[in-house]
Order: sequence, then C-alpha cells, then structure tokens
Amino acid sequence: MAEPVLAGVAESELGETPDRNWLENAAIATVRALSDAGCTLEEVDGVAVAGGDDYMPALILAEYLDLDEPSFLEGTEIGGSSFEAFCGHVRDAMARGEADVVVVAYGSTRRTGPGRDRSLEVTHPVDGFVRPTGLFRPPGAYAMAAKRHMHEYGTTEEQLAEIAVSTREWASMNPKAEHRDPITVDDVLESRPIAEPFTLLDCCLVSDGGGAVVLVSEEKARELGVPRIEVAGVASTSTHRGDISQMGDMTTTGAAVTGPKAFQQAGITHDDVDVGQIYDSFTYTVLVTLEDLGFCEKGEGGAFVEGGATAPGGELPMNTQGGGLSYCHPGHFGIFVLIEAVRQLRGDYTGERQVDGAEIAVAHGTGGVLSSSSTVVLRRAT
Repeated sequence: MAEPVLAGVAESELGETPDRNWLENAAIATVRALSDAGCTLEEVDGVAVAGGDDYMPALILAEYLDLDEPSFLEGTEIGGSSFEAFCGHVRDAMARGEADVVVVAYGSTRRTGPGRDRSLEVTHPVDGFVRPTGLFRPPGAYAMAAKRHMHEYGTTEEQLAEIAVSTREWASMNPKAEHRDPITVDDVLESRPIAEPFTLLDCCLVSDGGGAVVLVSEEKARELGVPRIEVAGVASTSTHRGDISQMGDMTTTGAAVTGPKAFQQAGITHDDVDVGQIYDSFTYTVLVTLEDLGFCEKGEGGAFVEGGATAPGGELPMNTQGGGLSYCHPGHFGIFVLIEAVRQLRGDYTGERQVDGAEIAVAHGTGGVLSSSSTVVLRRAT
C-alpha cells in the first residue's frame, strides 16, 4: 500500500482569539498548511475535521472554504486522538484512489469562547449518575487514574513533575509557547493544587487556536517536490467512552494495543524512534502512554522519565514544541503532535530544539479521559 505523505502543516494564532470562532481558526490553519505544502484550495479533494463546536464540522469547513464537491469527508469524533486516526482513514482512501489532497483540521476557542454543551453528560446512562457525585472532570478523572498507578507501582509526584519540567525545557526554545520560563520539580510540586496528586503545572493549558496538516498521495508528493514524511503505521482503539469508572484498568490505556500494531506496520522497533510526540493533557497521560507504547515496562514509567529522559539531549526527545503542558492546548491536542512530528522530521529547526538526524517519529493521540488511543509512525523517506 502506498503511504500518504504529510506535505504541509500549520497553526493559526494561539492563546486567545476572542475575535474568532472555531471555524475561522481551523480555516486559517488550513490555508497556511496548504501554503506550506505548495497546494491551492482548488486542489483539495478531501476534508477531515474533529472537535468543531458545530454539528457536521467537516461539511461546515468544506463549505466555508468553498471546496468544490470534495470526494472524501471525515468527521469521526474520538477526541484528541481523532487526527491520528484520520491518517489511517486518509491512507485507505488514497489507496482506493478516492483522494489526492486531504486537509485534516481543527479549531477551537476553548479559552475565550462560550464553552460547550454538556447536556449529553447528564443524560448519558453513566454520566447521569457520576456527575452529581462531584467528580471534577477531566482533572479529577485523570488524577484518580494517576493515584491508582501510584498505588500499584510506587510512582511518585516527583516523577510526574519531571515530565512537566522536561516539557518546559522544550517550550523555552519555542517562541510560540505560552509558557517559556524554566521550572523545577519543586515548582511543580508547590504550584496550586488541582486534584490530588496534580498541581497546576501537572495540567495542560486551556487555549484558543487551530491546526492543520495536509496529506497528499505519493504521486502528488512527487509533483509538489515536498520532503517525503510518510505515514508508515497507524492504529486506533478505545477502552471506554467518557467516564473513568468504565475503564477496565486505570493503569493501562489503549496505547498498549495501538502501539504494537503501528510499530509492526512500520516495521520498526523502539530503538528506531528518534522523537516522540505524546499527548500530554496531564503528566500522567504521558507516563502511562510511554509504558503502554512499550518504551519501558509497565510500572517503570516513573523511573524512565527521571533525569530528563524526554528533555533536550535525553534518551527520547519528546514534545519538542512544549506540549499541551506549556505550548498550547485548545482542547484536542492531537493535531499539534502531528504538526511537530512533521517539522522535526523535515529538520525545520536550528540549534538544540532540532533533534539531530531525526528519521522516525511516533505521534500519539489520546481522547476523552484516557478513552481513545491512536498511534502514528511517521518516516522521513530518503
């Protein structure tokens, strides 16, 4: 099967965009990503969107961009892992000859917008019982899972804090990151309590913004002359919907399924991975995902991240843009892990932020409350 190429990536403005809605942020990111790829709107024959604050967001974005009868439309909503899953759907559509240029996009005004409708959360057969108990979600749900991991394996708050510290090191080199001042483990531990064991610096930002990636067929990539950043492997799954009480094991996520599948498709081992872009809604999200993807044994995630293993110069450079913890987090961060993976494989950066000679990247998205998982292996073809 021919592997689609990620030909262009871009963000809209990030942080606060009170003068825009989700659609405008998604559209701005789309136009910029197409420019990055050397494509025009007229060449787009497919659209994939998740997370828009309107019904049928893929149709709305296609109409807003005045696309002429796109042949591929995708709006499967599985939270922050949607965009990684889309890579597989686009791959299959291109293999069938249904599309040559597909935009995967996201937009949000999570910080300054009016919020979102929570009616489903009180009418769902589980949520209707859980929400009245006062569980503070999502932080409370993730915190519950983190406490379980601490109980089972002896993971410490200091080890979780190491993830935030390393991520901030990367953010300090990114002028687009919201927070760039260095922090220490003590800074994380002493920041405002949110939900035990999490403090403020264990938790992702709340941002406005949008992102987009352009996937093109192998033939189109040759025509454009872009660096060949290929989708070498992709897999997705879910373990439950939205409530953490329905998760079979709070210390194991769907990444334990998607990681091995994506690695096998790509024909790689963990030693081949040069850079990781791992969804970091909370520090625990990273720790448990690293375990489940197989970068360390179950229960050893805390020891793995100690000593700056994911920081600049570490064993596994990770979240090199600053992640959801320090760069931005408009709600569905999965689009941004793809954007940064592509930039690293293209060698877009200079200095310490660029992972030297990066050829293989793993981008992993998480949706819901550890509910859905999607893993993509990207390869720079020579």
